[in-house]
Amino acid sequence: MERREPPQTDEGWYVLHDLRTIDWDAWRGASERDRELAIDDGVEFLEAAENLDDADAGASAVFSVFGHEADLLILHLRPTIRELDTLERRFEQTAFAEFTERTNSYLSVTEASGYTGAEAYFDPEQEADPGITNYIESRLYPDLPDAEFVSFYPMDKRRQPEQNWYDLSFEDRADLMSGHGDIGRDYAGKVSQIISGSVGLDDFEWGVTLFADDPTDVKDLLYEMRFDPSSSKYAEFGSFVSGRRFPPADLDALLAGEPVPTEERTDDAAGADEELLDELDRFGVDAADAPAGSSGLVVYSEADVETVREEVDGLRGNFEHYDSHLLTEVYEDGDDAAIVSLWETDSAAGTAAGFLEELPGVSDYHQGSLGGDADGEDADDGRDAAANDDSGESAPSHAHGSDEDTDIREELEDRGIYAGQPHGEDVYALVLYSEADPEELSEEVESLSDGFDRYDTHLGTSVYEAPPEDADPAVVSLWETESAAGTASDYLDDLPGIVRQAGDRESGFGTMGMFYTVKPDHRDDFVEKFDTVGGLLADMDGHVRTDLYANREDENDMFIASRWESREDCMAFFRSDAFSDTVDWGRDVLADRPRHVFLA
Repeated sequence: MERREPPQTDEGWYVLHDLRTIDWDAWRGASERDRELAIDDGVEFLEAAENLDDADAGASAVFSVFGHEADLLILHLRPTIRELDTLERRFEQTAFAEFTERTNSYLSVTEASGYTGAEAYFDPEQEADPGITNYIESRLYPDLPDAEFVSFYPMDKRRQPEQNWYDLSFEDRADLMSGHGDIGRDYAGKVSQIISGSVGLDDFEWGVTLFADDPTDVKDLLYEMRFDPSSSKYAEFGSFVSGRRFPPADLDALLAGEPVPTEERTDDAAGADEELLDELDRFGVDAADAPAGSSGLVVYSEADVETVREEVDGLRGNFEHYDSHLLTEVYEDGDDAAIVSLWETDSAAGTAAGFLEELPGVSDYHQGSLGGDADGEDADDGRDAAANDDSGESAPSHAHGSDEDTDIREELEDRGIYAGQPHGEDVYALVLYSEADPEELSEEVESLSDGFDRYDTHLGTSVYEAPPEDADPAVVSLWETESAAGTASDYLDDLPGIVRQAGDRESGFGTMGMFYTVKPDHRDDFVEKFDTVGGLLADMDGHVRTDLYANREDENDMFIASRWESREDCMAFFRSDAFSDTVDWGRDVLADRPRHVFLA
């Protein structure tokens, strides 16, 4: 019988799911002193694990478990199995461990496989696309999501005479896994996952750890996947464990039967990182005026200060596109260099850290809160950031507007024209124009988009063309988060022939009506109507140029790029009877409402 081809795999961090039950009778019967000692020991161990006091990399978290399987789930990820072994034994030395009993555990290692379409990553003779490489590394060395709910389960692939996963060809298995992944991408932004392999390490072949803020998102995802052939025909599952994350400092509240996280701890968490503030003060940086909820970074480099300054000057130009950027400067630190970078949100600071860590000679960095809370709002959201920075230039990384744009949107809404919701949109748009040949550009974008598809936040990246020969093709990339769009921008900038990005400062005012989805039967009508409106636009005061772009892969997916000398000229057209008639007419030929994105 022919031997089947296994997928190539790469491994990252070792993972231990340690499930513990509390001996409640012993706990209630213990003296107050013994309980205090146990809590202090337990908190010290759990906090040290989360802070990675024992390792240079990895992650740890503790969860309160629902039901009878356990009371606690302690989750560790470490670069070596030796470090996991040490953590296990170190916990057993704590006074808290005396009141616990392990009910189950699971050992695995984070894994990425050739099923992901990352053949170049596993081929030493090929240079993998940076997007693919980043995706693989995000699976091998994952960040623990800051989500409340966790669900863990082990699983196998079925081996039965009529349903044997391992008898399928590599192509059939890859096709099934691709369809399985498509379902997961539909839950991007709702559910995050860590996939770890355990063949030869534990009783099942894989461990799956899912994170979400809403448990029903996990339920809906898994329910939908049950109907996918890779699960319905070929998957076997072990016991499920569900829990809620809580900070180690709340261990006493958990054992007392109080709600966790505690409000007191939550408020404390919003406080400033005193160590970080001390470092900022050492470099003469005053963060007192930073908005509530802001975050800071100090990155330490052993490289020459001038070399670091040159590198940071290039990065700063990118950072300043973001409204959440407050400051990035280089300071002398003895014979070394220190880079201070301040941001309005923790997520933006985290994204910046990824770039700053790549600077020459970086030996360490410290990230923390500058203090305050975000007035009850999600400091990581970033969706209400204004499109303009202090210089008046727009931030091209997303498609949301400034307060001035909000006024325009409200006026259009009053006229029955949908113009997006800058505080409620869940799509961030990048639009770049290239003078490259559309065929060549499409090949590059297709490869890049395949890499982007590995990220749950990616909604799509495509090439669009407009009929006039002098209209450059456009690359449109849509993302669920601002930080993901900002990261994608760096890769898109490297596409051939990029001449500008929508939102870059040009003369006049630009507006782009995106997400025109035309009913197939009315496409010719839509194009004809655009030609008619184009004739009217040519006679409008302040009109510079307008082009109708169509997706090369879907001719019914279009956007209109329009440039005006001023906002007033643009709004004069929006207020005109001709535009109002066009909007009324469009309701019959469009499959969805268009959203107007303003790029000043």
